[in-house]
Amino acid sequence: MTIHREGYKTIAITALIFGVLNLISFSFLSASWPWLALIIFVVTLGLFLFIISFFRIPDRTLSIHENRIICPADGKVVVIEEITDEEYFKDRRIQVSIFMSPANVHVNRNPISGEVVYNKYHKGKYLVAWHPKSSTENERWSVVTKNANGEILYKQIAGALAKRICNYTNVGQMVNQGDEYGFIKFGSRVDILLPLDAKIDVQLNQAVKGGVTVLAHWH
Repeated sequence: MTIHREGYKTIAITALIFGVLNLISFSFLSASWPWLALIIFVVTLGLFLFIISFFRIPDRTLSIHENRIICPADGKVVVIEEITDEEYFKDRRIQVSIFMSPANVHVNRNPISGEVVYNKYHKGKYLVAWHPKSSTENERWSVVTKNANGEILYKQIAGALAKRICNYTNVGQMVNQGDEYGFIKFGSRVDILLPLDAKIDVQLNQAVKGGVTVLAHWH
């Protein structure tokens, strides 16, 4: 397991706060209220370890296959439905949405290999990630990748807690399936828009792993 580069600054600040709080606590409380100093230590240590775990990148064997579309994020499948895409395709698509809780791994991975043909950041609201309008009204970052099988759109969506989306792709860039393309801090949601003839391989409420779980097959 390694730590994501997006976490270096946050972890350093958290470590500083952890050290200062406990230095003050043990300096002024340990003699008179040792139990309070111990509680402060345990609670702050737990929060510090949680912050470290949030930015973890676990070692895993990735699924690579040109005819498969792989889940771009860890989390739970919360939506599988046919929608009309107004942003890029302007037609009917199958939307699969993955909700990422703060406990999930937050690295986002390319679901397919190909060329990035669309990349756009949208300012927006910070509705809770499971809100039906979060896909179109929240802050989000959309990417479309194209290969010989077709095009898919996948978007990182901010939520009530997740207010920083990191995206490392550019139009014209060639990306590889399974490689990291972004990161969302503190949980949110990723939507994937697929062709209507794609064969969906996941179910509602299924727990999935980014870069590992097969989301769908090309027709």
